[in-house]
Amino acid sequence: MSRYVIGRIGQAALVLWAAFTVSFILLQALPGDAILIKFLNPELGLGPEQIADIRASYGADSPLVVQYFHTAANFLTGQFGYSIHAGVPVGDLILANLPQTLWLSTLGFLLSVVLAVALAALSALSPFLWLRSFIQSIPALFISTPVFWLGILLIQIFSFQLKLIPIINPGPWQGLILPVMTLAVPISAPLAQILMRNIDHVLTEPFVAVARAKGASHRWVLWKHVAKNAVLPTLTIGGILFGELLAGAVVTEAVFGLNGLGGLTQRSVNDQDIAVLQAIVVFSATAFVLINLTVDLLYPVFDPRLRVRQGAVA
Repeated sequence: MSRYVIGRIGQAALVLWAAFTVSFILLQALPGDAILIKFLNPELGLGPEQIADIRASYGADSPLVVQYFHTAANFLTGQFGYSIHAGVPVGDLILANLPQTLWLSTLGFLLSVVLAVALAALSALSPFLWLRSFIQSIPALFISTPVFWLGILLIQIFSFQLKLIPIINPGPWQGLILPVMTLAVPISAPLAQILMRNIDHVLTEPFVAVARAKGASHRWVLWKHVAKNAVLPTLTIGGILFGELLAGAVVTEAVFGLNGLGGLTQRSVNDQDIAVLQAIVVFSATAFVLINLTVDLLYPVFDPRLRVRQGAVA
């Protein structure tokens, strides 16, 4: 078991190093110079010597190798540098915008789980083949729907047509309803597809036939015997999807004008604020790795077969 844990932690550290290195190289390769874009504005009245001093303070003229190791050392100590555009520590910007994204991502993921479980349950309990086929085709529609189009459609229906949810100056919770729905619909699709496939697979197992032979109803078999075994393989894809929520949050927050990490990412790309973008990439990679590491470590807890295999290997 200890070898399994150490191996997973080592893989997580390797992924984080790769994410930091690749993002550093790609961001440094971006055309343009954020410092010149910011400080060459004639209204600021800065001369060449002052701009050179600013570049020196940010380390922009140092060799890339020096910048790489300097940035890596700072990240290891929790120092993410300063935003060129805002002039404040990058960590403060992330902390200020993180709560909105956390609420959006967490609620969106929970709603996606509810949708996936509901679709899988309706499919398994449907008495008609045509209805079951229709329900199983819904996730394909969900996953092919563009996030920005879905957000605009929800605004049109619930805000402009039905007038149920205000889009202008909504309350703190009202403002999350439509973004959460927009984020949850595409995320629920792969969860529902895998869950349906797992249920169909488990229903063919011999122990299900034994339970039915003993007189158990179809619903009882689904709830007591099939559900637990079908949910286990879904944990892995669930962890991956939760880690990918930030990508959907960028578009969703832009559509609904929310101030979160997605909006901060969009502004930083426009301003070429490399320090902020680097920190967001590393933060997102860290969240992704920690979530999937947690799923990997919890998997043997839910599946005794893995504990037996790991004990045999050890």
